[in-house]
Parts: sequence; structure tokens; C-alpha cells
Amino acid sequence: MASFEVVLKDRSVEQVADVHAYQQEGQMTTFFRNDEPRSVVDSWSRRIFSVRTSEVLLIRERTDPSGAVWADADVTVAGRVVAGRVLGPLRAVEA
Repeated sequence: MASFEVVLKDRSVEQVADVHAYQQEGQMTTFFRNDEPRSVVDSWSRRIFSVRTSEVLLIRERTDPSGAVWADADVTVAGRVVAGRVLGPLRAVEA
């Protein structure tokens, strides 16, 4: 499963963990989990997290083989340190 970092307009960062896909649903961007590992949203997908699309600056996929669970963290976005909140295991991006 993938994890996503969602940076909002107010520079706060939300971490959405263990989801397979996301898509825009009207005014909201919603993250989904499936029983099988596929990046498809269908009638069997479960909604895990939604955020108002107009508040989103960027969405970044995160992966980390350790699957370490992070708690509250400070994250640097555009040269500024902002507070972040982790909703589950976060995975680091490989460069």
C-alpha cells in the first residue's frame, strides 16, 4: 500500500497511510483503500480520508520499506518548517 503526503494551503501537512489510490469527488479529494493491492477506485473501494480540493497545494506519494510509524513531526515545505500530523505508517521517498 502507498502513503501520501498532502500539503494544504495553510502549509500544514497531512499524512495519509495505507491507501491504494485517490481521486477528486466533486469538491473533495478522497483517498481509498482496496482489499487487493490495485491503484483503481471501484465500488469495492473504501473511503479513508477526504480533503477539500481547493485547500490542496500538492499530493506526494511516500514509500519506505521499514514501515515505521511516525507521530507529530515538523516538515519543511518551500523552505518553511510547518507542523505535520501523521495518520498512520509513513514511508520515505527514494531519490
